[in-house]
Amino acid sequence: MRLARSAVLLAVFVCAACGLVYELALVALGSYLIGDTVGQASIVLGVMVFAMGIGALAAKPLQHKAAAAFAAIELCLALLGGLSVLGLYAAFAWLDLYGPALIATAFVLGGLIGAEIPLLMVLLQRIREQAAGSAVADLFAADYVGALLGGLAFPFLLMPVFGQLRGALVVGAVNALAGMALVFTLFRRDLGRRSRAALGAASVAVALCLGYAYVVAHDFEVTARQQLYRDPVVHAERSRYQEIVLTRSLPLVSGGVTDLRLFLNGDLQFSSVDEYRYHEALVHPALAGSRANVLVLGAGDGLAVREALRYPDVATVTVVELDPAVVALARSLPDLRALNRGSFDDPGYASCTPTRSAGCAPRRRATTR
Repeated sequence: MRLARSAVLLAVFVCAACGLVYELALVALGSYLIGDTVGQASIVLGVMVFAMGIGALAAKPLQHKAAAAFAAIELCLALLGGLSVLGLYAAFAWLDLYGPALIATAFVLGGLIGAEIPLLMVLLQRIREQAAGSAVADLFAADYVGALLGGLAFPFLLMPVFGQLRGALVVGAVNALAGMALVFTLFRRDLGRRSRAALGAASVAVALCLGYAYVVAHDFEVTARQQLYRDPVVHAERSRYQEIVLTRSLPLVSGGVTDLRLFLNGDLQFSSVDEYRYHEALVHPALAGSRANVLVLGAGDGLAVREALRYPDVATVTVVELDPAVVALARSLPDLRALNRGSFDDPGYASCTPTRSAGCAPRRRATTR
């Protein structure tokens, strides 16, 4: 009996973690696509908490079939939660319906999450009757600790390892597995033959949907991301801190000009057509006086460093950049290296050849921290 109660509380723990990940995934996607982090968080959390109350009330008539209802809710939550980021991305990229879609998604997910607790309470009490206060304490302790796990797993595990789209799909699979494992082991006798067959078939269908979505998620993201930018995307990656996207236009008819643009979390950082205006105005007035050692805060693209190294009396340039991935890109991508003129390379070796390398010595150095 103690083992059975522990299994129910473990299911509460896992479901709570999954529920919080769904919330964080919606907030993160909205912050990336819209940019208003406070507004997106307020909408998602407000709507979901409200819907959780509605879901808890809606679950009251289902308590006499708690096991089957809980299994069905977990399958719906796994499918909709796992596909939520994909669907919202599509709504933003192609349908221009992101706002209404976000509210509807948050409401449905919140309602399903809210319906879990009353049903789990019934299942917990079926194992062994206990005082209501004690049962609520056990249930909510597992729920809140699970929420902590979900809150930590999202930024430190799911996003770095799986990414935004696939991370939600993985959580959906875990959610379905936890719900089905609980119902088909401890509460199998509470299910009729038809219920077992229906839930088994639904489990297979959900697994196939989530699996297929996982396989095509990368291609979908590439296609959807391209919809967000005017020019072809030539590089895209999600670093620990942000999404980095580089686009390059096809040569314009007038003069064959190519426009290279850098976007961080969807915000334009520079356009190669006119970035020199900004960087010249930024750097040269500041270097009108003494300039032996230069400190640059940010500017991981190397364009400000390029301007600073125009002065022969500049000995060192130190760049302090939050995201090492931006600096790595500025050093490795040929188009960006051409634009910043290899500013992160030591110019003292710029004119050296293999036959003359013994006589070369570094004159200036650009370093990053």
